[in-house]
Amino acid sequence: MLCPNTRLKFLAATAALVMAQSSFAADNKLIDSAALEYAHGDKVQMVRVGLQSDWNTRWFQSNGTHLSGYWEASFGAWRGTQYQNVPGAKQNLTDIGFTPVFRFERDDKKGIYYEGGIGVHRLSDLYNNADNRLSTRFQFGDHLGIGYVFDNKWEVAAKIQHFSNGGYKKPNSGVNFLVVKAGYHF
Repeated sequence: MLCPNTRLKFLAATAALVMAQSSFAADNKLIDSAALEYAHGDKVQMVRVGLQSDWNTRWFQSNGTHLSGYWEASFGAWRGTQYQNVPGAKQNLTDIGFTPVFRFERDDKKGIYYEGGIGVHRLSDLYNNADNRLSTRFQFGDHLGIGYVFDNKWEVAAKIQHFSNGGYKKPNSGVNFLVVKAGYHF
């Protein structure tokens, strides 16, 4: 469960993202889809919202499939349940991220897809939960996922995501998440 202060920040960010989507999608079509994600890791949970902008490109088009991608801007809230390795001690962080994502999909952009991305993230504080510590607020976030886009434009997906600073400062044990995603394409 997110603390009241984190919930307020999360709701404010969600409202801002929805308002931004409304203004951009109607006129400029900069925002093509939005998603809500829930993730679980080693004594840590995350809830994240994201807005995506499709690249509208088709590389290696063959047999009704192609490689394309999208930009994703995201805002997340993390809740660790073993701060500084103390059982029951909580740590709440926010995460702002920007990720280019490559997606292998059908030409009609429906059905099953596979994707992967590596982006940048900024945490609100240093992560120190369970046996995992990150010594910088700047992190790389990479993921691999599989999903399905339905005919009604709704999307579901599962991803594996890893956060790390790439080893440029120690300690850097990394944080891993299993992610479920629900999204909608405008």
